[in-house]
Amino acid sequence: MRFSSALICLGLLSGCASISSTHVVVPAGPDSKKAYGQVEPSIVIHPKNPNIIAAGTVLDDYYYSMDGGKTWTSTTLKSSNGVYGDPVLLFDSLGSLYYFHLASINRVDHLDRIVCQKVDSVNGKWNDGSFPAPVKGKVQDKHWVDYDFATNTLFMTWTQFDKYGSKNPDDSSSILYAQSRDNGLTWSTPVQIAQEKGDCIDGDETVEGAIPVMTAAGNLIVVWTGPTGLNMQKSNDGGNTWLAQDRKLFDQVGGWTYDIPGFNRANGLPNLRFNPINNSLYLLWSDQRNGAHNTDLWLSISSDEGETWSEPQKVNQNTDESHQFLACMAIDPLDGGIYIGYYDRRNLTGNETNVYLSYSKDFGKTFSDMCVSDRRFVPSESVFFGDYLGIDARNGRLVLMYPEMNNKKIKLYFSSYLTKNLK
Repeated sequence: MRFSSALICLGLLSGCASISSTHVVVPAGPDSKKAYGQVEPSIVIHPKNPNIIAAGTVLDDYYYSMDGGKTWTSTTLKSSNGVYGDPVLLFDSLGSLYYFHLASINRVDHLDRIVCQKVDSVNGKWNDGSFPAPVKGKVQDKHWVDYDFATNTLFMTWTQFDKYGSKNPDDSSSILYAQSRDNGLTWSTPVQIAQEKGDCIDGDETVEGAIPVMTAAGNLIVVWTGPTGLNMQKSNDGGNTWLAQDRKLFDQVGGWTYDIPGFNRANGLPNLRFNPINNSLYLLWSDQRNGAHNTDLWLSISSDEGETWSEPQKVNQNTDESHQFLACMAIDPLDGGIYIGYYDRRNLTGNETNVYLSYSKDFGKTFSDMCVSDRRFVPSESVFFGDYLGIDARNGRLVLMYPEMNNKKIKLYFSSYLTKNLK
């Protein structure tokens, strides 16, 4: 267990210090794919019991804790469809857990579907999974999901590639949407919801990162990024119909992919969350508008169901030229607190990296920064390190899950906080 006792980063040789009720290394699953394992974590808190926490990482690891994250059981997720990374986990109103992931089925196409597996209790037996209808020859990638507690509806958006990696201008990427009204048993036929298309290179000119959010008013908002920057679509009828034209929100200066020295790859894909306390949408992303050596996090807020958005405000509070990147965001429905986790290189040398948390108790008017790591780490470009971190906040508890790397070895860390202690 790792622990320390100060609210701010002290810049010590060992790293930073933080106030944390729990701070542990999470063991890998028994069949973890060591070359890729324990990156891209997704983590969720049970809606009725905050001591129950579940998580997943690339490629097929599944973890759960019954004691608030102090101890973890690590297992391997299996499905006849295959389990091939990009984990996204979600609890429904009854406490059933869903694990969404890519699939790689040797007898058909590689990454041809996005699978949803369900279990009624975190330590129970998973079903084999369901999926929106695949399209032969096309790749389905980078999904995000939301859940409407009022109607028990699952919403999923993702990118479809005509041919992944193709440089042929006739091949394109597009944003798709599907929903399930029967707790993930079946899915609607996928539909393209964005007019904008991109290329298939999986870079700045590709449309990617589509993330859906259902508001309290029943409007479904989807934001993604691509060749023209950050764009939005909206449905006023639960996903049945969509705007005739995409709405441009903001430029993403420098594109959504960027270079971070020592990292295999890095991105500024959007995070979108709804705050039920003030009925507002919060959009987070990162870019390099302040220079290629100065990646920052940006936040915009909409209080009118996505019709208008505030001017982007910088989230990270440092003033030096350094990188803050791979941000994840959670909003606690209990009090509306906003919590953003990310990698950070302020006050460090070379490729040294820490993990930071920025949080706001006043609905995003101001932010405070604190360092989560107790030691700085140094990644290697030769080792895949994933595209996102995991965070959740519920009923006064904040959880953060993130990989660190030293000497090309990856370890997965879990930190938990009682948000009343974050002043």
